[in-house]
Amino acid sequence: MNTAASLLASPAAIESIGTPWLWAGTIGVVLVLLVLDFAITRRPHEVSMREAIGWTVFYIALPVAFGVYLWASNGSTTGVEFFTGYLLEKSLSVDNLFVFMLLLSAFAVPAALAQRVLLFGIAGALVLRGIFIALGAAALATLDWAFLLFGAILLITAIKLLADTVRGDEQTVDISSMKSVKLMRKFMPVTDDYQGTRMTVMRAGKRALTPLALVVAAVMVTDLVFAVDSVPAVYGVTGDPFLVFATNAFALLGLRALYFVLHAALSRLVHLAYGLAAILGFIGVKLVLHWAHGVWAGVPTIPTVASLLVIVVVLTAVTATSLYATRDQEPAAVS
Repeated sequence: MNTAASLLASPAAIESIGTPWLWAGTIGVVLVLLVLDFAITRRPHEVSMREAIGWTVFYIALPVAFGVYLWASNGSTTGVEFFTGYLLEKSLSVDNLFVFMLLLSAFAVPAALAQRVLLFGIAGALVLRGIFIALGAAALATLDWAFLLFGAILLITAIKLLADTVRGDEQTVDISSMKSVKLMRKFMPVTDDYQGTRMTVMRAGKRALTPLALVVAAVMVTDLVFAVDSVPAVYGVTGDPFLVFATNAFALLGLRALYFVLHAALSRLVHLAYGLAAILGFIGVKLVLHWAHGVWAGVPTIPTVASLLVIVVVLTAVTATSLYATRDQEPAAVS
């Protein structure tokens, strides 16, 4: 197998392109964008469709430009891996939006505070993903069976997601049963109403939480669960920790604006779960084959270009079939 083919077939075999300057620059951009987002949401307001579309276009153009830069400076292999990982993370993040929509509804979050909740959740998610990415890199560097473990996680997740979808199990949120809510209520009282963007207030001389603190914690805990799937999935595309971080960061940064753009359309993506199950299953198989290839060189591996093609085809197919199946459905109102 020549060098180029080997790199495509074995994503973890490449050395990281993440120089100290590239890491510092990327993290710096992420922090600047987060500060900008917090400044924008400092004064709560309902997000108009025009505003949401504008920010969504920006947060799509930014990773595209970054990917072109990586392609030009580091070659096509790096470029393909970045775009494949980004598309994978972006598709998985849409599934996050379903749960976020349920959480915001269950906690009766005022429309003006919705983007603030999402932003806190995204900031926390970036920290959690960073920890998971570091742990994943350490596991891949020291454990021969890490690829097998990651593959098994994705295959189990895909089977569970497919089974739940076939049974027609609907996702629901019961606030009273959430462990994060129970834990926070045990240590501090909670006010009955929201207090703008404040998470704590003084009540009868004691510090009390507001419902905003509860829903932000719930969003962060939810993303912790999603990280268990998404981080191993992108490691199935590239073994470079820098690319894994960059794809996760760019996918998460645009999530707040994308929520408001897709809110009305989410109910129409009725086949999305089937597509995500297929993608996770495919990446899981790829990881298992990569592990098996390390044991016996005769086992075939799946190149990253094939992964990109599969993701694009699956997402296009389930979007088209979903829109056709719900063609007579009334558009959902944006809350």
